[in-house]
Amino acid sequence: MLFVRHASTPAMRGARFPSGEEPADPSSLEAAARLAASLGSADAGVAFVSPARAAWETAVAMGFAPVVVAALAEQDHGRWRGRPYEEVAVAEPESFARWLADPGAAPHGGESRTGAAARVARWLDGLRESGGEYAGRSGGKGRVVAVCDVGVIRAALGHALGADPTPFDLAPLSLTQVSAAREGWRIGYVNRKAAS
Repeated sequence: MLFVRHASTPAMRGARFPSGEEPADPSSLEAAARLAASLGSADAGVAFVSPARAAWETAVAMGFAPVVVAALAEQDHGRWRGRPYEEVAVAEPESFARWLADPGAAPHGGESRTGAAARVARWLDGLRESGGEYAGRSGGKGRVVAVCDVGVIRAALGHALGADPTPFDLAPLSLTQVSAAREGWRIGYVNRKAAS
């Protein structure tokens, strides 16, 4: 399974909680097309994508036919959606500190990191258990591609490691490989940048 963090967005540059509605930066989509060429992804079939607009746009730029999977959605940040991190930290310091310290906290009225991680883990385990069905939907080439944002990839890595969602910093359009192993998952690489 190849995870691709979707192209950069204005919210990423503005250090805002993602809303899922922001478009990808045009220059980042051009880089996504180059990334696809370097991976040999032309006519690669479908890619599973989060419901975020930028994920859809990234998959299309890479030449994939996107299939939206709700389980790949970034954590729901409730009333903090789209707001700058700094603004929330100043307006709600105790809630923000609790959210940072406790993966099970959801003071924003949305989803906790633990809840989002469990959702991603269920999807990954379902992918593993029905490998034939998913492999067929991925174009029959044996590689399943998921285009999503950082929280989902962190959750997948945490699941593979048997730990809480990991705090890896992942660049836009970076590649992370997680493969099904005999018992569990194996991490191939994290945050790899393809040669352009």
